Amino acid sequence: MTDAAPLNLRRPRPARALISLVAMIDVLLILLVFFMVTSTYLDLDMIPAVTQENEQSALAAPERVGTPLLIRIGGDGQPVIAGRAMSHDNLRDLLETRLAAEPGLSVMILPTGTARTQALVSAMDTATQAGVRQLRVIRLDARP
Repeated sequence: MTDAAPLNLRRPRPARALISLVAMIDVLLILLVFFMVTSTYLDLDMIPAVTQENEQSALAAPERVGTPLLIRIGGDGQPVIAGRAMSHDNLRDLLETRLAAEPGLSVMILPTGTARTQALVSAMDTATQAGVRQLRVIRLDARP
């Protein structure tokens, strides 16, 4: 009996405790729902394009306002005035001529549904470079 193996008195190390993520996920979901319910969201359609001070001053001192110039942005991105497509250079020249004759010229830009945003921005840049102060973008809502 002397050939017996020596007795091992060491205990095996216990396995590391696993961190359960279920409880943390539950807490995060509860916080997410809480913040979603208690938060207020901005309605981006209510951001005014013209401040009320400008509107009140315009109402206080009415100026003789002629007919506004309507610029339609076609699907190809070209500005169209009175059915005639024109380049941005010609548009700037036309606006400068009209502004010289009528300093309070109001310009309205109406993009088509297929017009790209860059074409609208280019038309707005051309109008502001020509010196237009009263510029509005018109959006037609689709009928149901």
